[in-house]
Amino acid sequence: MNLQERVVVITGAGAGIGRASALEFARAGARLVIADINAAGAEETVKQIEALGRQALAVKADVADPSSVEHLVEETLKTFGRVHVLFNDAAIQVNKTIEDTTIEEWNREMAVNLGGIFLCSKFFLPALRRTKGCIINMASVNGFFVEPLCAGYCATKGGIIALTKAMAIDHGKEGIRVNCICPGYIDAGLAWGYFEAQPDPAAARAAAGKLHALWRIGKPEEVGRVAVFLASDDAAFMTGSAVVVDGGFGSGLPPQN
Repeated sequence: MNLQERVVVITGAGAGIGRASALEFARAGARLVIADINAAGAEETVKQIEALGRQALAVKADVADPSSVEHLVEETLKTFGRVHVLFNDAAIQVNKTIEDTTIEEWNREMAVNLGGIFLCSKFFLPALRRTKGCIINMASVNGFFVEPLCAGYCATKGGIIALTKAMAIDHGKEGIRVNCICPGYIDAGLAWGYFEAQPDPAAARAAAGKLHALWRIGKPEEVGRVAVFLASDDAAFMTGSAVVVDGGFGSGLPPQN
């Protein structure tokens, strides 16, 4: 899939799926804007992209802060002059019940996961309209079904799927496509942090793998390649879609009596 010279903005690209996706976009020929609240992580992603011979810009950004997002737009246009793809990947996860979740934790999770997509899409839409670009949102299989101790996270991911469809309807007539990706367990980012917090990370990773029909968890670059496809002309007739990339999550083990 050829994305030569297209400008791609990826939030949360300082590590995990965001970084892996950025590298896949770079291999497809894109020029990248790497946005992350962790400036050091963003700079490291840029170094890896430049090692592939592609151009990239690191911008420290908090997607929950309107002024920070406006700064991201300004830096992007100042450097590249246009935008073709916005990949909203930034997210956090609070592993608690609603009762145990603090008001501050709830508000931050909503502001980053769901509010970040709103703000980035709002401020990048004028530029995307000029290029008839596309938006890719990071949702999750937890937008369809839930797991214990992540009520707020599941609420945001369900909201992202609905928001994606609503944005697709509103902006399709302008030539802007909007889709989302719904991964299962991926060996990066939030899932990696969960595994590493367990007494036996290797055993936790193996147990999670057996929940998938393929008997393994996904690799971050496997999600990144789906993002590249959705951004490409090969997906020109796709919008409002929630693309599941989960290795058959939930069907790996037989039902228990």
